[in-house]
Order: sequence, then C-alpha cells, then structure tokens
Amino acid sequence: MDESCKGLDISEIRKNYKQSCLCRKDLNQDPFSQFQKWFEEALEAKQIEPNAMVLGTFMGKQPSARTVLLKYFDIKGFVFFTNYKSRKSLEIENNSNVSLLFPWYQLERQVIILGSAKKIEREESFIYFKSRPIESQISAWASEQSSILKSRDELDQKIKETKQLFATNEMPLPKTWGGFRVEPIEFEFWQGRENRLHDRFTYKINDMNSQKDWTISRLSP
Repeated sequence: MDESCKGLDISEIRKNYKQSCLCRKDLNQDPFSQFQKWFEEALEAKQIEPNAMVLGTFMGKQPSARTVLLKYFDIKGFVFFTNYKSRKSLEIENNSNVSLLFPWYQLERQVIILGSAKKIEREESFIYFKSRPIESQISAWASEQSSILKSRDELDQKIKETKQLFATNEMPLPKTWGGFRVEPIEFEFWQGRENRLHDRFTYKINDMNSQKDWTISRLSP
C-alpha cells in the first residue's frame, strides 16, 4: 500500500438519512409505475445523471459491472445502447441474466432491477441512432468498444476517417451497434432511513407471461 494511503481513515465517513420514508400503502401495485414515479422525482430534484445505471453482468463466474445510460423504458423493459462487440455485450450473449442499479444519492434512494437482456429489433435501434447528435453517431462507427488501442491518436485518426467517409453520404446504423432491453423479474426499491434502518420493498413476478402479477414484500434493512 502507498504510504500516503496508510493514514487515510474512511471508517468514520457516514451520513444519517433523514429525507424520507417508504411505506407499503404508498407503493403502486405496478413496479413500472412506481419506478416512473421515482424517476420523475429524480428529474425534479435535478439528480445528477438520473438515467445513469450500473449494469451488472457475468464474465464466466466473475461478476462484471459498469455504468450505462437508460434511454427509455415501458412495461416491456429498460433499454440501453452499446456496441455489440463490447465486453458487456459478449457477456450478455454468454449469460443474459443481468442487474441494473439506479443510485439516486441526492434523494437517498436506489432501485435494483433483476432480469434478462435481449437485443432489440434493428429498426428500433436505427430510430434511436438517428436521434443522436452527429458526433455521437460518428463515435459509434469509429470506436471498437473494449478493444485495445495503441494510443489516443489511433482513436482520433479513426474519428477523422469516419467523418471523411460520411462527409457526403448518409450515415447508416453500424452492424455492431444497437440496443438491449432488460425484461425485469424483480425490483427492489430502497429508501434510506436513520440509523441504517432503511425501508426496502421487493416486487417479484409471479407469472412470466403477465407483467401485472407481482408479489410485494418488505425486507429487513
């Protein structure tokens, strides 16, 4: 360990959560509606990156995680976009079971979602791709996500070449880029409370053919 870290005491870093509470009577019977309510409150509170979510996957038996951005959601699931040759995509291809974590620190809340990830239709990916700023479209073409680069200059050169390639041509959807939809089987809504006695409620699906049949349970903090 570096000498500069030895004197660093982080054991006393703590915050007593007092903003709110979560009662069973206040929960919507539908987890998607409950998520939308909390998401809208995160927007109203000007939460930093309210659509940022930690995506958990499996690399064999080893867990793997990174932050991605939720782009839209409905009763069918939660959609994000990425390169289909990226590490996360290859891990999903090997094991579609994933987790999503929304850490809304400013509201002393988090939401965890468990489910399976599936590629969305190419036409759906194309609609979102064309809505992105042109520079983001270029990035999707130029970056072979998760591959090794010799230097930043190599990436900058690929950006330059991509701009030249599509200077006079319409930019199509890259074959290796698109969306995944996470179809939930479980939600957990977590509200911070004083003295670490947090409120936690899970929604677990009873019928995989119905997104309306959920069992709600309170968990011990």
